[in-house]
Amino acid sequence: MSGHSKWATIKHAKGAADAKRGQLFTKFIKEISIAARMGGGDPAANPRLRTAILKARAANMPKDNIERAIKKGTGELGGSTYEEKLYEGYGPGGVAILVEVLTDNNNRAAANVRNIFSKSGGNLGATGSVAYMFNRKGVIEYDAEVVSEDEVMDVALEAGADDIVTEDGIITVTTDPASFESVLEVLQGKGYESVSAEVAMVPDMYSAVDTETATKLQKLIDRLEEDDDVQNVYTNADFPEGFGAE
Repeated sequence: MSGHSKWATIKHAKGAADAKRGQLFTKFIKEISIAARMGGGDPAANPRLRTAILKARAANMPKDNIERAIKKGTGELGGSTYEEKLYEGYGPGGVAILVEVLTDNNNRAAANVRNIFSKSGGNLGATGSVAYMFNRKGVIEYDAEVVSEDEVMDVALEAGADDIVTEDGIITVTTDPASFESVLEVLQGKGYESVSAEVAMVPDMYSAVDTETATKLQKLIDRLEEDDDVQNVYTNADFPEGFGAE
């Protein structure tokens, strides 16, 4: 089983966290703002901003929200200044966890992340302790009951995607990070509505966990994702078959 398809299945099974639309939009606003602050407010001249906007649009974030986020980043509306941080650690069962943070208060973010790890059976690691186990990839997901697998495959491969895998009703298109924007734009242009679209950290290999460990790990991930400063959480855990299914 290829790594990204397992990752997609896990992400889909625990999609309840992403269903909190308001919280999701807050994360997009921060991501767009920091991209605009670092590279300017013109998407045509700012690849990172283009990618952030594509992700927000894929989640049906209103255009007005996107424009306000850009203006916050360029200073036209004032507001907080965010910084990026990456925390590395281990969860129950010793699985690797990466936590991407965008925060306007580093001390608060560090204390919260450390506290969540310690109270959930995990612990923070040193810089570089687990990041080497992951690679950054573009990942675009579709509901196989809504879109045609054959059509998505033909369009995605022609647009430059690396791989397409269908598992548990989810079609996962994987790209090189540099090709993510162009592939997503082509698929969106064909009218395909994605379940999710992001440049993510995907593990090279997975570590199998039993149901008890998976339950503890899921609680840790949920608590991290509920924190306002946390943007993304990645793990190399291989969850048991059917875990998280209703």
